[in-house]
Amino acid sequence: MKNIPYIRVGTSYYKRVKAPTIAGGFNELLVHWTQEIIRQDHGKDLISKIPKYDGFTCMPSHLNFQQEYFGFYNIYSPLSNTPIKGDFSLSIEFVSHIFGKHYELGLDYLQLLYTRPIQILPILCLVSKERSTGKSTFLKWLKKIFENNMTYLTNDSFTSQFNEDWANKLLICIDEVLFNKEELTERIKYLSTTNTNKLEAKRKDRREVEFFGKFVLCSNNETNFIKIDALETRFWVLKVPSISQELTNYLEKLTEEIPAFLHFLKHRKLHSPHKTRMWFTEQQIKTPALVKLVQNNRNRVEKELASILLGFMENYDMEEVHLCPMDALHLMNRTRVRTDLTQLRKLLKFDWCLENQKNSNKYKRLIILGDGSIGENTAKGRYFTVKKDFLIKNFDDLMTD
Repeated sequence: MKNIPYIRVGTSYYKRVKAPTIAGGFNELLVHWTQEIIRQDHGKDLISKIPKYDGFTCMPSHLNFQQEYFGFYNIYSPLSNTPIKGDFSLSIEFVSHIFGKHYELGLDYLQLLYTRPIQILPILCLVSKERSTGKSTFLKWLKKIFENNMTYLTNDSFTSQFNEDWANKLLICIDEVLFNKEELTERIKYLSTTNTNKLEAKRKDRREVEFFGKFVLCSNNETNFIKIDALETRFWVLKVPSISQELTNYLEKLTEEIPAFLHFLKHRKLHSPHKTRMWFTEQQIKTPALVKLVQNNRNRVEKELASILLGFMENYDMEEVHLCPMDALHLMNRTRVRTDLTQLRKLLKFDWCLENQKNSNKYKRLIILGDGSIGENTAKGRYFTVKKDFLIKNFDDLMTD
């Protein structure tokens, strides 16, 4: 029965086919077939021998893959490479190049993908405005390792309502990503931590499925390929340097090492213990590239107000200032950046996560003096306190722009 290329799922028949690729490999597909065609090609006796399943399921596993679970056909694809001891030195060198100082965490990431495919992991972002960095090669290498369990998406296909082609994949990779709408960021953030998703295909009803996909984003835009805020902990942003010397057939050589590399991942001891839902802690995956991305996603009002306050505190050697939204509005009126009280109140309370005084108290209010400089006078109100440490941590680069 194992040699029979057909299966029956529910009341429908399918043929397991291997579609050739231009790279010289094959993609295994399930193609809808009819009982009548099977009878014409093989005679009626084969029909009774075709394996029968009650439905489809998706159970990801690389170390203990099973095609059938309790009468259901597993649509997750087994890997063709079997772990074998051998040389994987080029693979290690490549991982070191991509992840840099996060080399051990990078190995943990790849090991978790291979040994624990349902483990939630951060959204990996590889960025660089330089050429010949290896970002695209890294995606192609992942495709060689995880085969049909990885898929490429474009910006447009990710925004499409139809997701049948990627809802059951382990890796969803988007090259040259540009998410310039907040709803796209919110969608990928939600999907990165949820365990369920709505699968939607053309001319079919939506249905809920288990979701275990991990996202890998690549971009040549280091500063604003996606909109994220300062409190976001789901993104692991790495700036990838240029490769000093390009090797011919680099991907082919990496592909040859896959069995040995998988053997290494299978028996390697994880460097990082399991501490959060995404395995790694916020501190472990925080990078200068992430900080740069967050800072450049600040809106103009936020940047301008932070620059004014930080400049005042540095000039007068202060560690904090007090202000109400109306004070901030007066300060902003001296600039060309337009805003209003509602936006400033939201900025202080929600974007900067500050708490104002519960009662009206006296405080030193910042005011614009006649010569255009900033001074202080005594006022009363439910003021917010802005600390210098907070501004330096999130906006210090603005002082040198």
